Amino acid sequence: MAALILLVTFGATLRAGAAPYADFVIDARTGQVLHQENADTRLHPASLTKMMTLYIAFEAITRGEIGLDSQVLISKKAASEEPSKLGLVAGQKIELRYLIRAAAVKSANDAATAIGEAIEGSEAAFARRMNRTAQALGMTRTTFKNAHGLTEEGHLSTARDMTTMGRHLFYDYPQYYNLFSRITADAKVRTVAHTNRRFLRDYAGADGIKTGYTRAAGFNLVASAERDGKRIITTVFGGRSTATRNDRVAELMNLGFSQAPGAVQLARPSAPDYDSLPGTPGSTAGKTLRVSGLVNRSPRPNGRPRPQVPEGMIVALQDGVAEAVALATDDQAEQIASLVAGAEKLEDTSAEAPLPGGVSLAGIRPEPSPVEVREEMEDAIAVADTASTEEVAGMIAGDGAAKPEDGAEMALTASGKPLPGAEAPEIGANVEDLVVAAMGGGAASDAKDTGVAPADATVVPKSRPRVLDFAVAEAAEPQQASIPAPAPRPEVVVRASTSGGRHWGISVGQYNSRFEAEKVLLKTALREVETLDGSLRKVNQRATGYDATFMGLTQDQAAAACARLQARGSDCSTVSPG
Repeated sequence: MAALILLVTFGATLRAGAAPYADFVIDARTGQVLHQENADTRLHPASLTKMMTLYIAFEAITRGEIGLDSQVLISKKAASEEPSKLGLVAGQKIELRYLIRAAAVKSANDAATAIGEAIEGSEAAFARRMNRTAQALGMTRTTFKNAHGLTEEGHLSTARDMTTMGRHLFYDYPQYYNLFSRITADAKVRTVAHTNRRFLRDYAGADGIKTGYTRAAGFNLVASAERDGKRIITTVFGGRSTATRNDRVAELMNLGFSQAPGAVQLARPSAPDYDSLPGTPGSTAGKTLRVSGLVNRSPRPNGRPRPQVPEGMIVALQDGVAEAVALATDDQAEQIASLVAGAEKLEDTSAEAPLPGGVSLAGIRPEPSPVEVREEMEDAIAVADTASTEEVAGMIAGDGAAKPEDGAEMALTASGKPLPGAEAPEIGANVEDLVVAAMGGGAASDAKDTGVAPADATVVPKSRPRVLDFAVAEAAEPQQASIPAPAPRPEVVVRASTSGGRHWGISVGQYNSRFEAEKVLLKTALREVETLDGSLRKVNQRATGYDATFMGLTQDQAAAACARLQARGSDCSTVSPG
């Protein structure tokens, strides 16, 4: 019996020992390589694969593609995976957080497959995303075929690439790294124990990361430990047993701590470089929009539809405008008619009324046109502005003398020019004042007592203002009051509401940071362009976190958007007005 047990044990050791060996040791703080053996040989990673499955799960949660409390429906494929497994049943629903615990601690294959299907819809699509992420992380010699790591043709990796994977898990998602150091965890279905619990207990400073075993792979382990501020990550492929593998990892850990410098500048690994990768057909994972400064075409976006203004309101506004125009037209017509009447009255008065004092206009040449009077006066003013009083008087006496046939008995001609012997008028005299004087209203000083202006009296005109006013109506009827302006009419302004009842919104969850909430809003907006078109993305800070909301929706739009998001397994609730 003892011989049989020894033979079985020896056979298992031989089968495990047939797996090729490789190892790789780095200083996690800088990425410096401290030791390596067959580090770039492509080997079977076994359940070390689940490090990538969990990395993508953390990435999807951060991007808002899925939530820790999202309900995952277990498929027949996931439920039928080989051990190690959690014991999930087809058709069962379970929160994502419990699947993550089972995959990280228990290394459950059914949980790993369920995670991949929940994020990408199928394990094949998830494998394509795994390969894309591996390339973005610099894992150039790794190819994934499934989410759990069970042996499959072409499913290969290297000790170097798996060490890179472990380093990114530690630095890219430190908030989830504590999962890998838990000795036990609650997976809802049952409490599970860590497959690496022996090494975690036996090696001081160890806090992760992941074990793996298949007959083709042997006993694999990616381990991480920290001592005195130094962090070492060690990977071993092809161990002969759990004990011998752990002993070898401990030996390489000690080597790493002895060679790593005490104080170094931290150099975190770069984030996944998805931009440098060509697009993978059928997958949208990891794609980033690249903005170019060259614009080929820039179509104008369609404006948000505005509510229709009621027909009755349009008619009321049109009637109000028409009434205002009619009123303004009537007022202007009355003013114009009054001015025309005043001008006609002036013309009739100056042509027919007899002059005071018996002065006759017979024989006087016809009165010049208003244009001629204006031109003559402007010329006189221009000369007066540049000449002295004596020069102007001389010019009037010499060049401006009127002939006897022009009406010698008058002091002024009808055009306003002085007669011979007339005293020079004051510079700037008003032509209307001069005419009035000629009619007897401005007699000489020797006629003041009698009130009768002799025919040969010299007229001294009154001073005139420097600014000439040719308004005929004002000259004819100075006593007429100006036409009062119409009283202002009250203006009625009608404003139609443009909200259209879009006072509802939806909430797509609460997050620990504004950055996470904004990323979730952007991701959701891209997925639900039709239902969320025209809405406003808004992040509200509360004591418990940051609420990610879409506002500016109608009640029907909010309900439809939530229904679609919940069908995708995303959290959503409607936000009512107020």
